[in-house]
Amino acid sequence: MVSEATTTNEKIEVKRYKIQYPISDYTFPKETHIHIVRFDDTHLHIELTDERILSIPLWWIPTLYNATPAERNKFEINHGRDMILWDPDKCSINEEISIADYI
Repeated sequence: MVSEATTTNEKIEVKRYKIQYPISDYTFPKETHIHIVRFDDTHLHIELTDERILSIPLWWIPTLYNATPAERNKFEINHGRDMILWDPDKCSINEEISIADYI
């Protein structure tokens, strides 16, 4: 299919707006770590040190979804505070969750 293009001398008005805040005023997180981990009936909630909260549906992670609440709460946070770990020697869950996979 071929269509014809037409040329016009019509000028388009471009609106310019003053930038209220320069990019240097924004406080984007450069590095973040796990602060608090909690569960409800349907989600794993991870509060980060930069105040973001990640809410991950439990059904995304079958080992957590099928575990009891008591077993889910037997997690550890690694030394770098960027992973949640479940030790199969301490509970029925063998899982590692890195926050890098979700942010």
